[in-house]
Amino acid sequence: DELLFETLMEDNMTFDTGITVQDIETFLMILIRIASFMTIAPFFNTSSAPMRIKLGLSVFLAMLVQGAVSIEVPEYHTIGQYSLLIIQESVAGLLIGLSAYLCSSTIFFAGRMIDMEIGMSMASMFDATTRTQVSVSGNLYNYLLLLFFVISDMHHFLLGALVDSFQVIPIGGVNLSGLYGTMIGFFADYFSIGLRIMLPIFAVTLIMNVVLALLAKVSPQMNMFAIGIQLKVLVGLGVLFLLAGSLPTMTEFVFDRLRFMVSQTIKGMM
Repeated sequence: DELLFETLMEDNMTFDTGITVQDIETFLMILIRIASFMTIAPFFNTSSAPMRIKLGLSVFLAMLVQGAVSIEVPEYHTIGQYSLLIIQESVAGLLIGLSAYLCSSTIFFAGRMIDMEIGMSMASMFDATTRTQVSVSGNLYNYLLLLFFVISDMHHFLLGALVDSFQVIPIGGVNLSGLYGTMIGFFADYFSIGLRIMLPIFAVTLIMNVVLALLAKVSPQMNMFAIGIQLKVLVGLGVLFLLAGSLPTMTEFVFDRLRFMVSQTIKGMM
């Protein structure tokens, strides 16, 4: 091997792969945006997926984007300027993934509210996919949402939006001034979406509380507190069972808001 290397050096032979340092640096900036998106976006951020799979998918997508999308890179002359571009790309990827994650997290908010209404708020559990304490109803809705997420090809939409972001948000062209109104509007919708999901449970438990209050006045000797706890759980589970048929409509509503939020986030960074 050493003799062959010396022979090649003596003959001044070189291997031209067509890859320049500029191409490698551009690839790294594309990879940073995609990898940042993968760390927080729903379906892609599950901790059960091996990190090597996520990294391999990020590298593969970065190679496809660099070869298929015309990307213009601003001029930079120092390591500090290049580091600033890397930070901007990581922020862009995180914000796109965060907008999708916040929309899907409304399910956890609705689940906590449902458990509070039916008296199961103390029965929290550890979700290994998100590494957080979640309620029983929230965890159930989350897995059902994830199932519909895959069935409706929403993961394809997220990947398509991420790839399209390189065309509308060039490298080094992230502008955060337009995101203020978008985020304020979303946090207002966050509560309205969660309340719409748990509204049937809230209406049924409200009617049941009124009935129990009337019975407590009619029959003071009855322990309505002990009876009410059992009735809330029984009625709440029954309403959840009856609402199972409306899950596709509920998830489609959440997905519509997710599409809107992701598109508005990308427009806000233009």
